[in-house]
Amino acid sequence: MTTDASTAGPETAGAGLTSLIGEAEKLANPHGHEGETATAVNSEKNRSLYASRIKIYPKLVHGRYRLVKWIVMAITLGIYYVTPWIRWDRGPFAPDQAVLLDFPHRRFYFFWIEIWPQEVYYLTGLLILASVLLFLVTSLAGRVWCGYTCPQTVWTDLFIYIERLIEGDRSARIRLDKSSFSLGKLFRKVSKHIVWLIVAIATGGAWVFYFDDAPTLAANLLTFSADPVAYLFIAIFAAFTYVFGGLAREQVCTYMCPWPRIQGAMFDDESFLVTYKYDRGEPRGPHKKNTSWDGRGDCIDCGQCVAACPMGIDIRDGMQLECIQCALCIDACDDIMAKVGRPRGLIEYDTPANMDRRIAGEKERIHIFRPRTVIYMGVLILVSAIMFFSLATRGATDLNVLRDRNPLFVQLSDGSIRNGYTVKIINKVHEEQAFSIRIDGLPSAQLIQQGVSAGDSVRTAIAPDSLKDIKTFVILPHDALGSLDEGEATLRFIVENMSTGETVSNETSFRGPR
Repeated sequence: MTTDASTAGPETAGAGLTSLIGEAEKLANPHGHEGETATAVNSEKNRSLYASRIKIYPKLVHGRYRLVKWIVMAITLGIYYVTPWIRWDRGPFAPDQAVLLDFPHRRFYFFWIEIWPQEVYYLTGLLILASVLLFLVTSLAGRVWCGYTCPQTVWTDLFIYIERLIEGDRSARIRLDKSSFSLGKLFRKVSKHIVWLIVAIATGGAWVFYFDDAPTLAANLLTFSADPVAYLFIAIFAAFTYVFGGLAREQVCTYMCPWPRIQGAMFDDESFLVTYKYDRGEPRGPHKKNTSWDGRGDCIDCGQCVAACPMGIDIRDGMQLECIQCALCIDACDDIMAKVGRPRGLIEYDTPANMDRRIAGEKERIHIFRPRTVIYMGVLILVSAIMFFSLATRGATDLNVLRDRNPLFVQLSDGSIRNGYTVKIINKVHEEQAFSIRIDGLPSAQLIQQGVSAGDSVRTAIAPDSLKDIKTFVILPHDALGSLDEGEATLRFIVENMSTGETVSNETSFRGPR
């Protein structure tokens, strides 16, 4: 009798697993002893499916890549915190915040660009551009996005900087954590978390400023008169920033982010990655001053590259899932190479192909234009051109016509046929505009506005930066029903801006009896 693993209880499943392991052990070692098999089984049973986190204490290093990370962190944080406060004059009837997600009025403002809900395709194009650009950068230089500009990396760097200021560098933090309880230790720990919380709250606070007028919202927040939703989102973003940047750190990159698992498809032999040059570093080992370097590599096995890594990995083990290509191990290694009198660059941005070329005695080269990078560049140029052309040629008026579906048509007492339409006109200008609506395609048809006397066209005024729904009817006389083909004809609505002469049109259909 066999037991289905999906329905077996914990004890049955455990016994089945032990039996399978024992059988496998016997097959692998038919002449072994029972004690050895039992030991293997017990070892398998005691193995935990969860590995506790080993806390990482990144060491401060100095060098070109650390400097670049400081600069990028300052620029990105500056952009994030300052942008909502930048003003942009759009006229008396529009908000003056340069970047604003105006949900109540369904607008997205980005300096001189105003995006309406009907223009969501611009957002689609922007996401395509960002994705393809990320693919291109990754195929050229690895995970530089992760190492320098990813928000998780930037805020983690900031939180580590705060921790270092309060608790000291790597060795001091390790000693503090291992020391017994004291008032000094409590003060440092509490101070660190208080500053972390202040930064987290400032982060959440800055985020909500993108959704409302920043000065007004700031005053309301300080006087506790803001909408409760604003406080809720500040608390949510503050909590995530505090946990991700201060507590989880590298765990977010390793276990939560999907990008490390996708990046493998972006790399090839010509991608520049942070690389330990094993052809130069091996065999490694401690080195004493004034001794010969003959017969050995340049790596002195000091472990400084590991101490500097915010992910806690050893770059000498090769490319790894956890590596975010921050290059801090390069700065740490270069500093050691300078001290022992060896050339810099034992760890450096390098390509697997160049590694093979050096081993074969060939000349190194940079190969940027490869099939995948050329495709990415082509897609970037094409999508960018389409978006710029669309933005440059889009008009200040938009039109959408919805024909009534129930009923499809109404036959009036004189035998004429009437169809109903809702005309939606968007005035994207920040001033009131007058528009004229007319129809084309049915010469004998008459356009009327609900509640207004009949005429050749319909005139209406639309408020600044607004959408207006206009209920209209098109009436086709009985003696003109012959113009319908199988009870249907194409009808075009034409809307003209009376001030600028700009016209937009929308095709629909007119329905009648067959």
